[in-house]
Amino acid sequence: MASYLFGDRIGREGQLALTTSVVIFDAVHEKILLTRRSDNGRWCLPGGHMEAGESVSEACIREAWEETGLRICLNKLIGIYSNPHVLLTYPDSNRYHMVNICFEGEIVAGEPGLSDETTEIGYFTPKEIARMDIVEPHHERIRDALAQDNAPIIH
Repeated sequence: MASYLFGDRIGREGQLALTTSVVIFDAVHEKILLTRRSDNGRWCLPGGHMEAGESVSEACIREAWEETGLRICLNKLIGIYSNPHVLLTYPDSNRYHMVNICFEGEIVAGEPGLSDETTEIGYFTPKEIARMDIVEPHHERIRDALAQDNAPIIH
């Protein structure tokens, strides 16, 4: 199970990794789609690591499809997140300073479904999300998406 370490510039102790995430609102823009991870049981936005040879948008669209079964399009950039005080560690001892590019997207085809990476999927209100066990860095991305600001946020 992956875990997060927090400390002053702890990101220096890991490799740099580029990741994407996507905020998908329901049709009336009141709830956000979240998935429960199969590796740690925590809730998160769809997303994951970018692979060599793909664009950031391709990575985000691929990860959303792999984790939810949904075909999406990306509408706007929510923000770029690169907190140097957070280090993601995996059981195999790999450690990463994550740089995440988060988008707002919308469903163009498909129905939400489970994958080998997800055990649950659903739409939740901000009030429900506040009480859920969410992967730490995703709180900030959700908050920024809910702010409805048109300008991307760079952290």
